[in-house]
Amino acid sequence: VQLQASGGGLVQPGGSLRLSCKATGTNFRLDTVGWYRQAPGKQRELVAEITPGRGAIYGDSVKGRSTITRDNVRRTLSLEMNSLKAEDTAVYYCKVRNFWGRGTLVTVSS
Repeated sequence: VQLQASGGGLVQPGGSLRLSCKATGTNFRLDTVGWYRQAPGKQRELVAEITPGRGAIYGDSVKGRSTITRDNVRRTLSLEMNSLKAEDTAVYYCKVRNFWGRGTLVTVSS
């Protein structure tokens, strides 16, 4: 399984972002997929996850301002976040089953 993430970069406080992750080498539609993030000096934490048949769950810190979606035909998962804060600065990782993408840096700063 290979995962290629895109998006991220520098975002102003209050702004929004969209991350995408393309998966290859997996059926995908039966996989649990998700986004995690790791801020400097902190542990990796859940941002959002979708399990087939169970819907989406969100981390408490992003709940209400994030949306995770999946496209089983294109084998991609996406994450949209708005009302970004400095605390959202982190490396964001996509995950499919137990496979991790390389991470993409999101920096929220003016």
